[in-house]
Amino acid sequence: MRGVRLGVDVGSVRVGVASSDPDGILATPLATVSRDVTQSSDIPSDMAEIARLVREYEAIEVVVGLPINLAGKEGPAAASIRQYVEILKAVVDPVPVLFADERLSTVIATRRLSDRGVRGKRQRAVVDQVAAVEILQSWLDAQRRRS
Repeated sequence: MRGVRLGVDVGSVRVGVASSDPDGILATPLATVSRDVTQSSDIPSDMAEIARLVREYEAIEVVVGLPINLAGKEGPAAASIRQYVEILKAVVDPVPVLFADERLSTVIATRRLSDRGVRGKRQRAVVDQVAAVEILQSWLDAQRRRS
């Protein structure tokens, strides 16, 4: 199905967001959002921003990275992401929220940035976006292989 997808890398401090072109070929960095862990409102500010991006880009799906360990099992981090997604689903409804294996996405993103000479504060500012690109691009590639 044709349409923009958003890729989301949920971290403990920041949430990286990427978007695809409408044909689902290329993922590009979109935003880094501060993670709202205050629980001070019904809708955390990071999820409200993701919902705004869903509307702005008319996204047809949201793909969230699910951390699977190298043995292929889910650990505590995956449980935390599943809880996050339960709330996110309600916030972006009726747009579906899907999971994608994000094994090593942040490691790959960090390595790519380092290879390009991006380090320190500059790297921390964009690594979540680059990880979101890795998650979404891998998912898009897998969808194309299936069809």
